[in-house]
Formats: sequence, structure tokens, C-alpha cells
Amino acid sequence: MAGITRSITRRITRREMLAASAAAWAIKPAAAQSRELAKLTIRQASDLLRSKAVSPVELTQACLDRIQAYNSKLNAFITVIAEQALADARTAEDEIRRGKWRGPLHGIPIGLKDNIDTAGVRTTGGSELFKDRVPTEDAEVARRLKKAGAILLGKLNLVEFAYGGNPTVTHFGTVHNPWGLDHSPGGSSSGPAAAVAADLCFGSLGTDTAGSIRSPAGNCGIVGLKPTYGRASLRGVIPLSWTLDHIGPICKTVEDAALILNVIAGYDPLDPTTVDAPVPDYTRALKMPTFKLRLGRPSAFFEGLHPEVGNSVHAAIGVLRGLTGGLTDVALPESGNPAQIWGPEAYAYHAPWFTKTPEKYQPAVRRSLQQGAEVKGSDYAQARRKVDLLRREIRTVFANVELLVLPTSVNPPGLIEGAGNNPGRNNNAPFDVFGLPAISIPCGFTSAGLPIGMQIVGAPFAETTVLALAYAYEQKTEWHRRRPFLA
Repeated sequence: MAGITRSITRRITRREMLAASAAAWAIKPAAAQSRELAKLTIRQASDLLRSKAVSPVELTQACLDRIQAYNSKLNAFITVIAEQALADARTAEDEIRRGKWRGPLHGIPIGLKDNIDTAGVRTTGGSELFKDRVPTEDAEVARRLKKAGAILLGKLNLVEFAYGGNPTVTHFGTVHNPWGLDHSPGGSSSGPAAAVAADLCFGSLGTDTAGSIRSPAGNCGIVGLKPTYGRASLRGVIPLSWTLDHIGPICKTVEDAALILNVIAGYDPLDPTTVDAPVPDYTRALKMPTFKLRLGRPSAFFEGLHPEVGNSVHAAIGVLRGLTGGLTDVALPESGNPAQIWGPEAYAYHAPWFTKTPEKYQPAVRRSLQQGAEVKGSDYAQARRKVDLLRREIRTVFANVELLVLPTSVNPPGLIEGAGNNPGRNNNAPFDVFGLPAISIPCGFTSAGLPIGMQIVGAPFAETTVLALAYAYEQKTEWHRRRPFLA
């Protein structure tokens, strides 16, 4: 009898769960199966792939079907490489069948922001200037993703050369927010955020110089992680600012961000910005206890909040209080005027083209580049020196707290019409100056059904701590489970 009892009450194994999932997929109609597959997280899809319950070809076709159905509304993709993606998916399928498993990204369809070089696939920067540019080599992060078995679906729209947050400033047309097509998805990683939120791909990479990963992630109700400056290679990424540029994942969940960061993080001897430091397994961080973590609330970043943003973030902080060791107000050093850095550096990169064909740039970017050209060398030198000092000084803030919490944006997503207007204080740019790891996670919705994001920031190279708390919050809430409806 005891043996029978043990048999009845034992826990269902992971293998049995996957077998049940496989059986469930097998009985779904093809169209419904395709829709459901595209909605999976990277982790969910990876588990089904490894168990051979689904194939990389099915996942890739599901995403291509979504792109076919909805990209005309969102304008998230500039370039789609359907034939190549399906060929790569068949290769991944064969490898998995033969037991040559490369890891959790093997067979997972992704998109890349179109300022990240991809060999043989045009990389435009969202600009007329580079509309026919086809690199011969992959960016280092693209190479790492391909080596891990990820399948590239295509390249994603962005604010021209990642210069600003207005989604209308691109040669390839405005990107729309899947939660409200007349609302801004944020920028400059507009396409990656819209595509991930609408299930056109399972994940993406964005770049962040003044919030260009976190702001779109917040606007689109998904997760955006900016790692520490130097944690991931920028080689092969069209630069905006060598001093302030970061690259990181845009995903549906915190776990998915950890899975991608595991692949792209690490030293690149050919990139002088990267740091030769050990890379932990970021997925293990998700199991870290958080109850002893001390949180800092930078009060200046809570001033002037839209009421609905304030209500959602304060409610989220209430949840965090129950997960951690307490909250205290903190003051951060002034981050100065980062435009005195990114302006001259952007102009330095673009000068060979800008001086000959300025008309090929969007008017807003043309004005910004001209302003960058007019910054005095002495002002740039002082601003650049201040960054070095601030990146040391900021460490003292973490003497008494492990993490900072604050709103991702001051306001909820605004209308695309008038997107060039100042949306309020930038809650993101200081952390590019400081070079700190920062993640935006969904923490609520407005009465109009638009997403609101909360930001968690850690000490240099403390991505594990950032991910641990973000994951703990995510598991206590349901915001990340909501998906936009696209008719």
C-alpha cells in the first residue's frame, strides 16, 4: 500500500510535463498552434524544442506568420529574411534531432535592431544614408547569438542611427505601439520593443545610450535590460556615443533576458570598451534570495510623475518591500549634460558622410549632429572627464543599499502625433552616464490600457542582483502575462 501511495502522490517529473505539452500541441489545429507558439517565452519554447515537442521550423514559421499578419500595422521590421530563417531553422532542427544541443537559444527565432551588423543582411541604421549597406561581418553579439543557435528573422526598425526617442524619425516609417497603434513605442529601439510585445519574435537586442532599451520596453509592457558598460561587446554596432552606448536584451520575461545575457556577455579583445571580468550564469541568479536586499529610492526621479505612473510604481514598491530588507531614500550625484558627450562623438563618427550629404539624414538628426559639431572641445573634454569620475563616485551610493528602484518613465506612452514634444525628465540617461546595470519591467497599466514600467538599477556588474529582484517581483505579479490584442 505504501508503494501505491508513493506512486499516486509523487511529483510529476519535468519529462512527463513536457510529454503532456507535446500531446497538447499535437491536437491543436495548425493555425491555433501557430498563434500559441508565437506567444511562448524563450524558456517555454526552448523546453519544447529540446524535448522535440515542437521544431525550430514550426517556431520560425509561427513568427513569420505573425510578421506577415501584423508588421504592416506595427512597422517593426525593416528587413525580413524568411527563406534564410527557414533554412537555418531546418539546420537547427537536424542538429537537435541528432542530439547536438547548443543551449537554450538553439532554434529560437529572434530579431536584431538594425544598427547591429549582420553579415550578408543589410544594416541600415534606419537611415537613407545606409539603406543599401550590407556588412561582410557580424557584430560580435550577433556572432555569439548565431553560435548559440538563435535564428535571425530579420532587422528591426529604429530611430535613425539611434539618435533620440521619437519613433517617427526614421527613413523606414513610424513604428507603432501594439498596445495602442496611435501611441509611441518609445525609442530608439522602437522596432525591437514593438516586435517582442506583439509576438513577432521571441526576443531581440537593443542599444541604449540614454534609455533606448528601457524606455521602449516600458512603453510596450515588456522587459529591457541594459547591462553594465563594458559587459557586452559593441564591436560591429553602429555607434552613437562610444562613451555611453550599451547593448542588451529586449524580451518578454526576466528569465528570457538572463538567457540572452548569458550568451552576449563577455570580454571581446577586439573591443576596447569591454571588461575582462568573469561572466556568471545569470539564470542561476533568478533563484537568489532577496529578503536581505536593501533598496534605495532616488527621490529626485519621482518628482513630476504622471498620477497613473506614480500610483503603479508606488504599488510596485509596496510589493518589493515585502520581498526585501527595506527601503530608504537616497541621493544620486548629478550626471551633468550627456549631450555634450554623445553630440560630439556622434558627429565624429558621421562627419565623413554628414559633410558631403547632409540631406540624407532625417531633419531632427541633422539638427542634432550640427549641434554636436558646435560643442567646444574643452566642454567635451570636461564632460568626458566627468563621466570617468562619476563612474567611480556612483559606487559609494551602494555602500548602504544594493539596488535602486524608480519609474522607467515620467509619463505613460504618449500619442505618436506630437511625439517630438518633450515628454518630461529622462529617468534613464543618468544610468548610461554612470554605466550601471538597469532593467525595466512592467508594473501596471493606465486606465487607457497602456503599459507602465519600473526600473531596477544595481551596482557595477551586479546584473545578478538586478535580475534576482526583477524576477522575484515578476513572479509575484501578473503584468508580464498580459499581451496586446491586434485585430
